[in-house]
Amino acid sequence: MDYIFGIIDGIIACFTANLSWDYLVTTYWFLLFVEFPRYYLTDIIAVSKYGMTWKSRRKSEEMARRALYLERPLVTIMAPGKNEGKNLYHLLESLREQTYDNFEIIIVDDGSDDATPFICADLQKAGHIKHYFRMTDRGGKASAANYGMEHAKGKYLVHIDADSSLDRNAIEEILLPFYMDRDVRGVGGCIKVRNADDSMCSSMQALEYLRTIMVGRMATDMLGIFHIISGAFGAFETETIRQLGGWDIGPGLDGDITQKIRKAGYKVRFANKAICLTNVPVKWSKLFMQRLRWSKSLIRFRVRKHRDILTPNSNFTFSNMLSNLDCIVFDCVFNFVWLFYIITLILSNADRIFDIMIVGWLIRLTFSIISFATMQAVSERSKQERRLGALLIFHTLYMGYFLRVARLIGHTVELFFYSSYRDNWNPKKTSSVALAEGM
Repeated sequence: MDYIFGIIDGIIACFTANLSWDYLVTTYWFLLFVEFPRYYLTDIIAVSKYGMTWKSRRKSEEMARRALYLERPLVTIMAPGKNEGKNLYHLLESLREQTYDNFEIIIVDDGSDDATPFICADLQKAGHIKHYFRMTDRGGKASAANYGMEHAKGKYLVHIDADSSLDRNAIEEILLPFYMDRDVRGVGGCIKVRNADDSMCSSMQALEYLRTIMVGRMATDMLGIFHIISGAFGAFETETIRQLGGWDIGPGLDGDITQKIRKAGYKVRFANKAICLTNVPVKWSKLFMQRLRWSKSLIRFRVRKHRDILTPNSNFTFSNMLSNLDCIVFDCVFNFVWLFYIITLILSNADRIFDIMIVGWLIRLTFSIISFATMQAVSERSKQERRLGALLIFHTLYMGYFLRVARLIGHTVELFFYSSYRDNWNPKKTSSVALAEGM
């Protein structure tokens, strides 16, 4: 690692021989004063605290584990989706291997037109799933999830994507926070990429998930501003979700349900050792469309629907305000600031823009290497994931440009054109109802 840093320092020295440190600071202010504190320094602090508190945390976890197994509550595991029949065998195989086994499985078929009905009929007949519900008329993922919720018998409801699979102790680990703090009503699992080797596109996402989910959500959880329980793997107290009316029409229903729990005065936590592996897009075009949808949901839910928690009212708490502001400011506002920064940088340094971009890339690469070291420090798959470090030279471009452009476009079209209501991700009829009711 010291050797790598030495090479990077040498390259930076070559490019910055005629530049003062004052000029470097004024040139790279966005990287140094916006990106580094939020996306690198915070993660380092979170991982450091995680390491220093391992003894007390282990004691709390063991006490919670004893309480969990003393009660042994029934857990409902629910997988809503469309055309997911081919993925169910892998999911059920991982569920059969779970260390915690007192659960029922509900599959909700949201109007599939593949072999899902036949596959699920066989699985139910063999006793591998408790219930199979088929929606003959597609209503969207939120509708399917709510239908499954109404039939859940478990004290806790685990929402999982059908194309996911779990580590053997994942269900047990995601339940522990409920027994560590009785005010916790929602817990997010740690999502990692299963098909990282399928393409360069999926490999980039594997690195991204390590940084933004595994480590990034550890940081927001530590700060008390954890703001999204992923639909790929999340656990909820069933009665609380019912009282809140379940999931609203999405996209963005993951962040929306998390905000609803927080606004009701309950806590949400992140379980970094509850590992879920999921498939991600392998083509850049599909990834771009996915991120457009995610970016639109930020505007639709956090800026519009839940803007009330930014101002003093009955739903106001300081932590909820910070949770929403963290998303809005760093994932939205600063993207437009970044665009302004890039344009002014090019216009004022046209004669040396190549040198400036190279140095900026090298600085970000240095930060990324440090960040990758923090990922390795806390990952349960550090040896397996170490090979991803070779892609860091490209990952800075992926995170710094590709994703920012996707977010900029998504935020812009949603701000001015409400385009999420026309996305095919939800049926037109449900989107029309959502628009009419302001959801």
